[in-house]
Amino acid sequence: MDPLQRLTDADLRALAAALRAGRLAPPFAAVGVGRVVAGPLSGELTERMQTLADAGMRPDHIAVLAEAVLAARAGRPVADDAVELVWTGPETASVANRDTAVVVRELFAQAEQSVVVAGFAVYQGREVFRGLAERLVSCAGLRARLYLDVHRAHQDTSLDSEVLRRFARRFVDQDWPAGFPLPEVYYDPRSLATETAKRSSLHAKCVIVDRRVAFVTSANFTEAAQERNIEAGVVVRSPRFAARLADHFGALADAGLLKRLALPGTATGTNG
Repeated sequence: MDPLQRLTDADLRALAAALRAGRLAPPFAAVGVGRVVAGPLSGELTERMQTLADAGMRPDHIAVLAEAVLAARAGRPVADDAVELVWTGPETASVANRDTAVVVRELFAQAEQSVVVAGFAVYQGREVFRGLAERLVSCAGLRARLYLDVHRAHQDTSLDSEVLRRFARRFVDQDWPAGFPLPEVYYDPRSLATETAKRSSLHAKCVIVDRRVAFVTSANFTEAAQERNIEAGVVVRSPRFAARLADHFGALADAGLLKRLALPGTATGTNG
């Protein structure tokens, strides 16, 4: 790592001030740099600054670089703030963390541009999805895409189209709040294989909001998992991580590996 990035905030400020005041100037020497930035990094820092000077950077340019490192660091969330434990289940005197259902509702309420939901199981999910349905109505331009597992029951040899029809009807009748616009729903066609050995499950469980925040959890999108079970998850406030996670699902849909499900009352999608 660049020695400038390893300096403390105080050292970065002192270095920038010394460069601007002319107390440090090329050719840089370890003795002079050490008077401003003491410690084991002074030697590496001296070499780095001389390399920048040899490349044509003036002292005030190096000062700007030091200040840019400081500004970037200030704008970056502290690790403890960027990653949050989410827990559903019994709490003890020493362990009390945020509840899964509360976090999901908050994430839905904050969405402005996009929501991606992936869930292994959804049963009687109207309460889980109510906040999202209400947000879709109140926030113009918000788009929601759900990637859900279509479960073929044991020894069910129905046509794929019939399994999908039943799933779609149950989603509308039992899982999505009545009277609200329907989201886009996608499924993995491999989950319809009649041979158990070839059947897959869309086992991912996560919520991604505005490509900025991602919640990855053990909890299914069921009332029991959100409210009563022992579940653990993590909220990651990292646009890079959230966007990559959303893009993985999007790429699978674009490639046709995840297919759009036609819901009752919509004309888009396929059921087979």
